[in-house]
Amino acid sequence: MNLGSGYSIDTDVKFGPLELIDISRLIDTSKKKWQNFSLCEVNDCVVRLGVIHGTFHWHKHDHEDEFFYVIDGLLYIDLEDITIELNSRTGFMVPKGVVHRTRAPERTVILMVEGSTVTPTGD
Repeated sequence: MNLGSGYSIDTDVKFGPLELIDISRLIDTSKKKWQNFSLCEVNDCVVRLGVIHGTFHWHKHDHEDEFFYVIDGLLYIDLEDITIELNSRTGFMVPKGVVHRTRAPERTVILMVEGSTVTPTGD
C-alpha cells in the first residue's frame, strides 16, 4: 500500500511459523523514508516492523488496540491532549478508538503489534 503520501505499508505477511526473521537485514535494506513490513501473525495479531522518518497522519482504529515498541531512534505519539515520547527500548499501547499520530524526527525503527483486522492507515 503506497498512499502517494510517502508511506509504504506492506500488509502481506512475510514470514510463517518456524521461520527465522532477520530483522537487522530488513532494517539495513530499508531505503524508503516510511516503510512498514508485516512480519508475522501471532494468534489474532500481526507484528509489523516500521523503519520510519517523518509524520504519519491523524487517525484511529475503532476495533483494535495498537502497541508500539521502539528498537532504535525516537518516536512521538501525539494524542489529542498529550504527546508521549518513546526512546529506544520503550513501548506504549494506544487503545482502540483513541485518535493519534506518530512522528519520528529521525530515522527510527519500531515494532508494532495490532489486530490482524486493522487497517494500518486508520478507520
